[in-house]
Amino acid sequence: QVQLVESGGGLVQAGESLRLSCAASGRGFSSKAWFRQAPGKEREFVAGISWNGGRTYYSDSVKGRFTISRDNGKNTVDLQMNSLKPEDTAIYYCASDPTSGSTTRPSSYRYWGQGTQVTVSS
Repeated sequence: QVQLVESGGGLVQAGESLRLSCAASGRGFSSKAWFRQAPGKEREFVAGISWNGGRTYYSDSVKGRFTISRDNGKNTVDLQMNSLKPEDTAIYYCASDPTSGSTTRPSSYRYWGQGTQVTVSS
């Protein structure tokens, strides 16, 4: 069993930055990802990172603005979000332990956090 707790969300203005953190407890290290879900929309992939941090990948909408990283000593995965836009407004979720299929699909992940709200005003 893996427990995930996100933190760091908030209200910012367009162009500003936020840093989200996901604290994991339970089983050993695994690949992790950040997803987001805006009102009335499906949950979408944002960024992913391999178990050792050696591979990172991003959705086209955040590439160049967001950076995912992890600290296995602290068992945390962070998402640095720069140059935020109003369209980045959503609840952001941390996900862990992809089982099979594409790691950019929500259905591939076994464990989820409760989410943290990010609101970007124009």
